[in-house]
Amino acid sequence: MSNAAEPIGRPARSSWTTRLKYRTRIAMREPTTVIGLLMAALFTYLIVVPIISILLDAVQTQFGDSRRTDTAVGEWTSYYLHRTFFSPVARDMFWEPLRNTLSVAFGAIIVSVIVGGILAWLISRTDMFARRWFATALIVPYMLPAWTFALAWTTLFKNRTVGGQQGWVEAMGFSPPDWLAYGQVPITVILALHYTPFIILLFGSALRRFDSQLEDSARMLGASRGRIAWSIVLPLMKPALISAIVLIFAKCLGEFGVAYVLGLPVKFDVLATSLYRNLGSRQTGVAGVLAASIMILGIMTLLIDAYLIREARRFVTVGSKGSMNRLSRLRGLRLPATGFAAFIFLISVGLPVLTLFLSTVMHVPARFTWDNFTLDYWLGTNLDTVALQQGILLTPELWSAAWNTLWIVGSASVVSGLLGLLVGYAVVRTPLRPLGSFLRQVTFFPYLVPGIAFAAAYLSLFAVQRGPIPALYGTMAILILALIADQMPYASRAGISAMMQLGKEPEEAAQVAGSGWFHRMTRIVVPIQKGSLVTGVLLPFISGIKGLSLFVVLAVPSTDVLTTYSLRLVDYNYTQAANAVVLIVAGLAYFGTLAAQKLTKTNLAEGLGG
Repeated sequence: MSNAAEPIGRPARSSWTTRLKYRTRIAMREPTTVIGLLMAALFTYLIVVPIISILLDAVQTQFGDSRRTDTAVGEWTSYYLHRTFFSPVARDMFWEPLRNTLSVAFGAIIVSVIVGGILAWLISRTDMFARRWFATALIVPYMLPAWTFALAWTTLFKNRTVGGQQGWVEAMGFSPPDWLAYGQVPITVILALHYTPFIILLFGSALRRFDSQLEDSARMLGASRGRIAWSIVLPLMKPALISAIVLIFAKCLGEFGVAYVLGLPVKFDVLATSLYRNLGSRQTGVAGVLAASIMILGIMTLLIDAYLIREARRFVTVGSKGSMNRLSRLRGLRLPATGFAAFIFLISVGLPVLTLFLSTVMHVPARFTWDNFTLDYWLGTNLDTVALQQGILLTPELWSAAWNTLWIVGSASVVSGLLGLLVGYAVVRTPLRPLGSFLRQVTFFPYLVPGIAFAAAYLSLFAVQRGPIPALYGTMAILILALIADQMPYASRAGISAMMQLGKEPEEAAQVAGSGWFHRMTRIVVPIQKGSLVTGVLLPFISGIKGLSLFVVLAVPSTDVLTTYSLRLVDYNYTQAANAVVLIVAGLAYFGTLAAQKLTKTNLAEGLGG
């Protein structure tokens, strides 16, 4: 039998290897394969290697810890795992921050679901006044940095627990308690208001596609409004609602700025601030364990979201049968409903922005007399402070930070946009499917990792010289590289979706006419895809302008950007100057988003109010 089977098997193996060699030879003649291999090598180094590096930090002895671990530097050890999870300090280092992170996240989810769910229903399914305006206005909080609201909160409710200028409430004669000024309550409220637009967008969009004939049928059969909402609407909306909840939870995991501003005075640590503390105290191994924990939680959360999106296909609300989107008449409740939406807009956008602005033009907090208003904190000279004796617009530090911001974020965004287009080109055109799948997955991976954990991974890899790559910590290069890798999920998705819409015919015609690959790219592909390229540049730019988690770990005073510069002013208790810088950042993020929507002819709230 064996002698009979052997001659049959040999030709089969030979045929398989021959086909493989032939396909590889043909694939390597395609420029897309070469580009794909170069992109794969680049993003393996920029995304995969830093994460492996910080995971190794968690299980290998770090410099200066040999005596504690009884092992040489670089040897395997379980010391950091034991210290983080089981030692006497584990409670302060991991378990208490984990409990705080989860309690803040669940609290923010509950509030945002209640508030956002009501607003989504009012905008999508009722005849509330000014629905179109509220559909856009209520999305504004997500366009602004979350810690903008934290600074507004501390301007209003700050008490004597920390030094510096009085809060407005205290200046009026009332002393806010610590639980109102700092800690869990304000952090939860701010994150809830910041992420409520997620519920309005996802839940509202699903509600708008809901067939109102189902409600009419139930009503004709005698079902009450509560029964219709509980038994018909909510089950069909469950996938969109759960997806929004999961995304909010993932965002709360990596949130640093709000917890830093409002948690630090009362030692209310979340996982992100605990990681920051350990990096600051040079406990690299423990920081590696914390970063890995945040990554695992983030990856698990977003994998659950991906699973729920697949499951959502079972909840079909739009079919081949005609559907209706009849608005519910609020009658006497129309005015109160509009007032509720206006109140949420006021406390989530109007009040914080107005508070920050007024704090920068008042000598004494909360004194509304003409002689108290001034522009000194913007344009003044010889101010009565120790280190900041000029208005913020006259300080060289502000313009240096603004230049760094534009240079670092701008160059990273342009490179991200170009690389995203090349990734899309390679993914769509390469004949090697495994290469395309790898590129698609590896460029999306940073979306699963919270920003501060990703920054810790970069610090782990580039803090010292490794082979021919010099130590990059303290240079602009590490910020640009980290930002490019962090923004690739947006840039690569824009590039892939754009290239999927472009057929091969224009390139093939140019190739027949004798045009080379570079000439085809610069004269045909890039001009056709210039709109997508602009999108691939603008999205990372807006996200980078208001980003904090990545910069707060990797930036040093000489590479300060606007966000880290404002945080340093907060640390020095220069409240007015910090608020002024935050207003500049918020303005750049808001008007940048509007410009992006104009250029790309899109609208975040499109369809909600129509």
